Amino acid sequence: MIEREIIAAAERHLSRRCKHMRGLIRTHGPCTLGARRRDPFHVLVSSIIGQQLSSKAADTIQARVHALVGAKARLTPAQLLSVTPEQLRACGLSNAKVKWLRAASEKVLAGELNFKQLAKADDATALKTLDDLPGVGLWTAEMFMIFALDRLDIFSMGDVGLRNGVNRLFNQGAKLDEPATLEIVQRWAPYRSLASWYLWRVTDSDLNAWT
Repeated sequence: MIEREIIAAAERHLSRRCKHMRGLIRTHGPCTLGARRRDPFHVLVSSIIGQQLSSKAADTIQARVHALVGAKARLTPAQLLSVTPEQLRACGLSNAKVKWLRAASEKVLAGELNFKQLAKADDATALKTLDDLPGVGLWTAEMFMIFALDRLDIFSMGDVGLRNGVNRLFNQGAKLDEPATLEIVQRWAPYRSLASWYLWRVTDSDLNAWT
């Protein structure tokens, strides 16, 4: 969890550095990132299930997986390995996602993926560890860093919602190239995760389900 004092300090910083952020903070109120603890494995599983799907489709498939394994609040490695790949595919998961979910479950149970150690790692090490997992690309790793590890200074250049938000605020919706976007985003450091939370509110249709 992120302490409220840190959130308040981040909002003051963003307000001083950027008039657009100041306006978003006034409009949307306090950021709720880190307001509650999230189970790391469940966040990872949800991110894999939701890849390249709408929030509605992802929620439907995840609900089927929950029902299949008898999960309530969260999914566990043991639950996912207690059913067959065929049963998971019947929930609407692709062959690749079934393989990735089972691989992540096996790594956690074998101690090869330790979330407590991951939480202690620096951003670069944590991102590389996550990015190296089967089925977990850079975007998924970055979302995990924000929503499961409560990292404060992550901005995903591969997130369509975030890029659209920057375009709307700074270029009347026209697409900015990567160098121009990075120049804008840099002013929000070291609180780019919180800036991302506000940008997702600019592009409601792109709003990340974890927020």
